[in-house]
Amino acid sequence: IEDYHIFQTTKEEDVMRAIRNGINGAGIPVENSKGEWGPGQEEINVRYADALTMADRHAILKNGVKEIAHLRGKAVTFMAKWDYALAGSSSHIHASLWDKAGKKSLFADPKGTFGMSTLMRQFMAGQLKYAREITWFLAPYVNSYKRFQAGTFAPTKAIWSRDNRTAGFRLVGEGSKSIRTECRIGGADLNPYLAFAALIAAGLAGIDEKLELEAPFVGDAYLGKRLREVPKTLREAIALMTKSKMLRAALGDDVIDHYVHTAEWEQLEYDRRVTDWELQRGFERY
Repeated sequence: IEDYHIFQTTKEEDVMRAIRNGINGAGIPVENSKGEWGPGQEEINVRYADALTMADRHAILKNGVKEIAHLRGKAVTFMAKWDYALAGSSSHIHASLWDKAGKKSLFADPKGTFGMSTLMRQFMAGQLKYAREITWFLAPYVNSYKRFQAGTFAPTKAIWSRDNRTAGFRLVGEGSKSIRTECRIGGADLNPYLAFAALIAAGLAGIDEKLELEAPFVGDAYLGKRLREVPKTLREAIALMTKSKMLRAALGDDVIDHYVHTAEWEQLEYDRRVTDWELQRGFERY
């Protein structure tokens, strides 16, 4: 497990320093980077901003990382799962609502349970209720769903918990003005504009519907029974997106139908491909 190796961060520092400096030079404030679980796997964190600005930063960062790495003879992938034996790569999305002046968090309430305001509880309840329906916006490819495996740092249950990284949603900043939701379902391959739009739509639906937030899950979510499951395949996510009244009301039928068609094409193309695994398993056997 390279995440705990003393050289996991330093051995790639020549590339990571260039990436941090280059991204900062592009006007995107990088807070930090660190080595992660897999060989060559790195985490990079960018200063928060409004949703559209953050989506722009996400897109520019990905392109910049690839360019800078290429100049140093390296290749970078943002596939959610590039090797079945290694941990996948994620894109965790933190969200909070503030007043128009950007001075006061509308999620923070010192008197609320865990420091959460009623608005925050409704927002998170909406994200939980509609998590399965919006999963395609967080995991848009066939490969995306190969990341959702128990014990691999990727969530398999669309539930929430307090500082528990086995759950699909996590409460962060408990009891402070920086309190926020963290969605851990998204892979590194997501489109930030679509992912943010879907998560915000789900949260706002929770506010409109005045939903009650379920109790936080305690324990290892991988072992939990009868819990809300993250869709296991692209095919399952397509069916849920297609039937989602919430998404159609928020984004429009034309938008949803377009992305359903996109997802169905991806699934169709995958279904007719012959993979290396099939050849290794069956070339001589059959």
